[in-house]
Formats: sequence, structure tokens, C-alpha cells
Amino acid sequence: MKLQDFLGKDEKWSFDAIAQDADLTRQIQILLIGLGLLEPPADGIFGPVSVISLKKFQELAKTEESGFLGAITAKKLIEIKIDDLPQPPLKLGNDIASRIVKYLLSKNYQVFTNPKEYNIVYIEGINADWNLNNDAPNEFNDRRIVIEVVNGVPKIVDHWEATTEPGKYYTYNPMNPKGAARIQFGQYKAWSVGIHGTAEPHEALVQVGDITVCRDFNQDFKRTGDKLDTGDNFYVNQHYGFDFPRNDIRLASAGCLVGRTRDGHREFMRIIKQDRRYVANRKYTFYTSVIPGDDFLKTFPG
Repeated sequence: MKLQDFLGKDEKWSFDAIAQDADLTRQIQILLIGLGLLEPPADGIFGPVSVISLKKFQELAKTEESGFLGAITAKKLIEIKIDDLPQPPLKLGNDIASRIVKYLLSKNYQVFTNPKEYNIVYIEGINADWNLNNDAPNEFNDRRIVIEVVNGVPKIVDHWEATTEPGKYYTYNPMNPKGAARIQFGQYKAWSVGIHGTAEPHEALVQVGDITVCRDFNQDFKRTGDKLDTGDNFYVNQHYGFDFPRNDIRLASAGCLVGRTRDGHREFMRIIKQDRRYVANRKYTFYTSVIPGDDFLKTFPG
């Protein structure tokens, strides 16, 4: 069955019926991906995430066919282009959440705007009061932030002390002969819920996709001049830092994105596991953005 076969007919297919037709499912998924309502791949499996995306399309396109696939939905799926879909406008002010979103958009990073779709952001070298610090090596002086957009308004759900950089120990004793990994600023779709560590295993976001890191071969705690290395097997996870002191990362990071405290990290995980995409698909891969605090505040000062 194809979407074209629904046109001019009184066909009404339930979502369960769609799930039984891999070719129809794949066609729908390809179109939803093109509209920015579904993330690839088009795998031919009409699971919970595809259902949510199709319902969202029906709502935006005003098909009045909620809960089933009929001729109207089929026609609009075939004909509508991404620019034709209404998008809820972002309402951006000068508050910190809005400024972070403005910065992400200025870099052409993805910003998720639906309820219960969380944006994970790390800002390097910034304090809890959103002022810069000296970004000294071997300290938990970065911020881990979760942002949700509600009715077009960005809100900070919570934020915590963190580090985006390897500590002194692993800089001088790198796990890779090319040098310790320091994540390159950018946005990556690369983490899923899993378990980090062996000595004290705990739930974390574990790396499953490609990221780019700067290899600190000269051990100067800087990215400048470092060779770039891209891969999906660096074990750059998002985990906790064992309540180590703020001014001493110790063995907490060889290049991971680390929240300093156990309790703060557990709250972080509790929040992101409420993301509707994770609820629908426990293998969902989360995006994370890592941005420099100095450039952020220079570009969008308070």
C-alpha cells in the first residue's frame, strides 16, 4: 500500500494497520523526516515515535483525521512542504534561557520546541549566576543545563555544576596516546541512556554516536592547535563526578561531560528521562550542545 492509494477513497487505516505495512510505514517516515517532524532513519517500523510524529503532523496540517490514516492525511503528507507547516513562534526575551536559545539558533543548532522535549546544553567557564569565571583547568567551573520550550517560551528546568574538560590526572596520563579528549564546541546527537563506570556503576548518558574531540597531545589544557579526532567510541559519557571538590576534578573526567555531584546528576537523569521521545523509545539518542561561555556572553550579553 502507498499513500497514493488512499486518494479519492474512503480508506481509514488505524495505526496498528499501518504498522503491518513496512513499505507504507517507510513512505510515511520519509515524508515526516523531510518535514522535520521525525528523526531518521526511516526503518519501516511504525513504533511510538512514528505515531507521535504522525499525530503532530495531523494536528499542524488540520487533517481532522486524528487516530487514523485517511485520504486527507495522505494527500497532505504527499503535498505539504516544510515551509507550509505552521510553527509555533519562539518568544525570546533577554533572560538567560532566551539568550542561550538565541546563541544556539545563531549557530544553526537544533532547538526542540515541543513540550517535554529537552535541550541539553553545557556552557564552559560560567558560574551559577551566569557570569564568567576564569575557566581554570581541573575545576568544576562549567554548567550543565536543561531547557524546555513551553508555548514558545524557553525555560531553564534546572542547571548544575559540571566540567566539559578532562582533569589534570588524565591530561598528564591520557587514555589515548594521541592525548586527552576535550570535546570540540558544537552540537552532537550522540548519547543514549545507559550505565557508566565499573567501580561505581550508575545511570548516565553514554556515547553512541559520533563526536569530535581535540586531542591535547601537548598537555596545555587548551584546544588551540590540537588535532581533531572524530568517532563514536571515545566513551565520552555524561555521568557524575563523585562529589569531588569544586576545585579538583581528580579522576572524575578523562574527557567526559561530568556533573559534579551524585544528587545533581540523578536529578538531571530523572528530568531527561521524562523527555517524550525517550518515553516513546528507550533507545532514543539525545542531542547535546557544548558552547563557550565567553563567546556566548559576548554575543548575547545580559
